[in-house]
Amino acid sequence: MATNTNLYLSNLAVWLVKLHNLHWNVTGTAFYSVHEYTEQLYNQVMEQYDEVAELMKMNGQQPAARLSDYLKLAVIKELDSRDFSVTEALGIIEGDMMYMQNLAKEIRAEAAQADCFQTQALFEGFAAGFAKQLWMLRATRSEGGCCCQG
Repeated sequence: MATNTNLYLSNLAVWLVKLHNLHWNVTGTAFYSVHEYTEQLYNQVMEQYDEVAELMKMNGQQPAARLSDYLKLAVIKELDSRDFSVTEALGIIEGDMMYMQNLAKEIRAEAAQADCFQTQALFEGFAAGFAKQLWMLRATRSEGGCCCQG
């Protein structure tokens, strides 16, 4: 389970930087809304990042703590610094969030089998939170057939 929690932690670290990139570089008519949304999201990701590392320590595991390790382990990839349309930014966020939700579910299932209730509860909360975020993100993207197809 430590391998997957370090994988989750690494993806959070890379996603945190990626969300800042999107926050700074989103452009378009819905700039302000997406700028605010990405700020809320990277604050949530930062909270998860701390919670996962602390959980690992509680479970006698060593959390990864080097950027080079995060980049090696993470599935979520960095983005070059450039302008991103609202459509593009929301699509990137949705894809990364779906991956994180699936990984959270996987870790939750492993924790249930190992009878590690703290890990199971934490990652169940993460998966449920992502479900709500994805619903709201998809509703935003489909607004009036707006910008967000593909």
